[in-house]
Amino acid sequence: MAKTAIFAFRGDPTCFVHVLLNGLEMAAKGMEGKIIIEGDAVKLVAEMAVPGHFLNQLYLKAKDQGLIIGACRACSSKLGVTAAVEAENIPLIGDMSGHPSMASYIEEGYTVITF
Repeated sequence: MAKTAIFAFRGDPTCFVHVLLNGLEMAAKGMEGKIIIEGDAVKLVAEMAVPGHFLNQLYLKAKDQGLIIGACRACSSKLGVTAAVEAENIPLIGDMSGHPSMASYIEEGYTVITF
C-alpha cells in the first residue's frame, strides 16, 4: 500500500483545497495518506471550522476520516493559533524543535509531498 505524508505549508485556501482533495482521494483508493498542517497553513484551521466556509465540508470529511494527524506546535504558537487548533481537537505535533519531522515519516516508508 502506498504511504504518503502531505505537509501543507501555504496558508492559501485555494492551495489547501488540493491538500484535502488529494488526501481524501488517497483514502478512497485504499492508500494511506496523512495530512500535516505546517507553516502559515495552521491559520486555516479556524477558518475551515466555520460552517459555510468553502473548505468546511472537505475539512470535516478529512478530519472525520482521521487524515489530519496534526498541526505544527511551533508554527501554531508563533502565529497565535494554538487555542484554535486545540479547539478543533487537532493534535499539536513537533518532534523536531517544535516542528513535525519529515525524516521520521521517510524512515517509516512514507513519500513526503509538500504544498
